[in-house]
Amino acid sequence: MRILTAMMKHETNSFSPVKTDLARFEAWGLHRNEAVLEAYRGTNMPIAAYIELAEQRGAEIVAPVASEAMPSGLVEREAYETLVTWILEPLQEGGIDAVFLDLHGAMTAEHVPDGEGELLRRIREIAPDVPIAVTLDMHTNLTETMVSNCDVMIGYKSYPHTDMYDVGKQIGIVLWDKIEGRTNPVMVWGPAPVLAQTLRMGTSDEPMKSLQDATRQEEAQAPILAATVFGGFPMVDVEHAGVSVVTVADGNLDAAEACRNRLLEQVWQVHEDLVYEHRTMAGALTEAKERNVAPIVLLDHADNVGSGGTSDVMTVIEAVIKRGLQGVAVATVFDPEAAAQMHAAGEGAVIETNLGGKLAMPSIGLEGRPLRLSGKVLKITDGRWIVRGPMYTGVEVDTGPTAVFETGGVKIVVTSKHHEPWDSGILSENGIDPLACRYILLKSRIHYRAGFAPLAKATYTLDGEGVTTSDNSILTYENIRRPIYPLDPAEAVEQM
Repeated sequence: MRILTAMMKHETNSFSPVKTDLARFEAWGLHRNEAVLEAYRGTNMPIAAYIELAEQRGAEIVAPVASEAMPSGLVEREAYETLVTWILEPLQEGGIDAVFLDLHGAMTAEHVPDGEGELLRRIREIAPDVPIAVTLDMHTNLTETMVSNCDVMIGYKSYPHTDMYDVGKQIGIVLWDKIEGRTNPVMVWGPAPVLAQTLRMGTSDEPMKSLQDATRQEEAQAPILAATVFGGFPMVDVEHAGVSVVTVADGNLDAAEACRNRLLEQVWQVHEDLVYEHRTMAGALTEAKERNVAPIVLLDHADNVGSGGTSDVMTVIEAVIKRGLQGVAVATVFDPEAAAQMHAAGEGAVIETNLGGKLAMPSIGLEGRPLRLSGKVLKITDGRWIVRGPMYTGVEVDTGPTAVFETGGVKIVVTSKHHEPWDSGILSENGIDPLACRYILLKSRIHYRAGFAPLAKATYTLDGEGVTTSDNSILTYENIRRPIYPLDPAEAVEQM
């Protein structure tokens, strides 16, 4: 038995000015052949589960590439075609008995709106009879092309995504059972007319908690093998953006359809709760300053690189400094120029720097505005460390030349590569004890919960600026299907 496994992941924010070329994949993780197995075996990733299942069966593993880039703008044509070519080459050579793919589900390239669907279509064209299993992120924007060009599919049920290995193993077993003649999986899907906002998709919160609980309840009943509610990714202007459902049943299409319909109905019942309610940053900061607990997490969610933000907008950081908050740790500000300046100055040096604000965001009319600061270089590192927390466990992080800059009671982690701070290692590996902080200011939405929620005594969402805003009025949608809630009133959606 000879199986192909590969990973190709990118969450594309079409409003982001950050370039997505092959170098961006290399910056986060791009491995070829044997290096794939070395990098991901034993980690908390879907591809790790695929590797384990194949090795248990004595199958030969062909792993042409495992690639992931931090979320950013449209994937450049050359980068997309290179990654796809590497995946297709073993299939063109022949002798592949099954395909196990670790994908994202919200990749859009310059020339391909549906990156995963096009990959799967090309695989099917080359190898129409080879069984295919796919894992997808909970923020997938699902399409008919994706579903019709694979045999079984599942998405993460947790956000933060701490169950990546688990769902990979679950759907991997389903495909192996098909290969070995124990099951006959059939699959259906359907879209919901809802453009849910990422801040309302945390699976420890309602309504997503109940929606994901419902998928588990469905899976506990035969003949359902897998059931997924995808929250979708709202910061990309493509026709298929939005919430969707996919279900897999053992040989019973009617059961799969009934399961899908129940889940879609439940989604619509809570559509209003999938939209974030804004509050003033001034009010949130006043309340946070008055709380007598620590540490308090402050979320600069509109500039979250994990959704395609530039991670260099200084609006929230400036407001925190002006409020005079003390004992603050900030993770992270992307500024290779400032990081280089700090490395050159050395630990202990007192410098002035123009921090952040290097990248303009034309899609939302926001110019880059650096913040002039004086302070001390506390620490410099090479930015490499291993994740020990529950998300991306065992994976090496590389933030490039990194520095900790202290100004007026605020310690700022400055990186040369983009990084969403989901794990407390971004502080502790850079010499900051998160438990000793009064405030932890994170450019994150929900993923921070993986490493920081167990530490936080309170959390406040700060509505700043950036291309990961939850204010739909700032974003211009031209291609998304309409009507869709909340861009259109619920009454217009119901009359479809």
